[in-house]
Amino acid sequence: MAERSPWTLLFVLSGNMILDALEVSIVLLAIPVIAADLDSSLWTAQWLMSGFAVGFAAGLLPGPALAARWGRRTTYLGATALFVLASLAGGLTSSIAVLIASRALKGFSAALTAPAGLAVITTAFPEGAPQRKAVAIYSLFGATGFTIGLLLSGVLVEVGWSWVFLFPAPIALALLIAAWLTLPRDAPQPPKITLSLLLKGNLTRSAIGAATLHGAYVSVLVLITLHLYHEFAWRPWQIAVALLPACLPLLISVPFAGQLVARFGATRLIAAGATAALCGELLYLTQPAPDSYLTGPLPVLLLVEAGFVLSFAALNMKATSTVAPNFRPAAVALYQTAVQIGGIVLLPLVTALLDDQQDPRAPLIFVTAAGLVGITAAVTGLRAKVHS
Repeated sequence: MAERSPWTLLFVLSGNMILDALEVSIVLLAIPVIAADLDSSLWTAQWLMSGFAVGFAAGLLPGPALAARWGRRTTYLGATALFVLASLAGGLTSSIAVLIASRALKGFSAALTAPAGLAVITTAFPEGAPQRKAVAIYSLFGATGFTIGLLLSGVLVEVGWSWVFLFPAPIALALLIAAWLTLPRDAPQPPKITLSLLLKGNLTRSAIGAATLHGAYVSVLVLITLHLYHEFAWRPWQIAVALLPACLPLLISVPFAGQLVARFGATRLIAAGATAALCGELLYLTQPAPDSYLTGPLPVLLLVEAGFVLSFAALNMKATSTVAPNFRPAAVALYQTAVQIGGIVLLPLVTALLDDQQDPRAPLIFVTAAGLVGITAAVTGLRAKVHS
């Protein structure tokens, strides 16, 4: 296979990163529509989001072992092919069980492609400025994918919700062909996860902080989507625009995240982010059924997103700050698994309570409790820094 430019390789891998991130948000606005169309409960329909997270979490921990056995190239290509097949299965069915299963398979695929892609990039680019620039571009594409998925969700649901599942298939197929042409062959041997790795203080605190931040975030987005859909009778495209304040600020700030951490320190930013997110959750709890978007959902979305802007990069950096370089791939897998578990635990609980009581206060109490856990972990990190 001919030698390819590392920048060509970066472009292909970043395209896949957009697709993986897009899948996190593309079903958000389809949940109430599918629940009504297929006569399923809200709790069942929310597994379209949680199922992706379950698949992602299930794929992260065995991912390094699969890459070690088959190589990053084979693992990446196989996972992308599985993504194409799952997209087709989801787009051509009217069974809620098949839809959820296809989402879980997509999550599993994304869990293999995202870390493998990052590993390939760090191998293809020399350490220093070129590698930092490549990783920053890769991360920016990931942040972009969430926003694109949200906007696409608003458009595709209007056309027909089946397109939410089918639309990514041809894009993934094109990326599969491009990856087959560009990815180098390899045979990596990543280190195994050990008990000592699990007991790293910074990793544990960062994992708890990221899990609660992510779990509360997706729960708030779903609750606001349901309120705008049922109470305000907004169309999906209107809801998509209304939710942009919950993702655009992070997209804009990602290129400057490193500078922010360098100036203020990761620990302080994590604490500030947890505080901002908790303020948004408390505000939502005080007015769970707002009459106006401008005085209700908007400030909540801005505060919760401020939590991501302040602490997203800081949490990622802090998680592996005390981990030896050869163990960092395993640490990243643990950290990303914890992030997904936050959504897997909280979102089903939130929607079950909403289904049962039709009162948003009950689920919002649990969302706020998650925020309190996150800020406790952040304060513990501050104290550990003071006493170190």
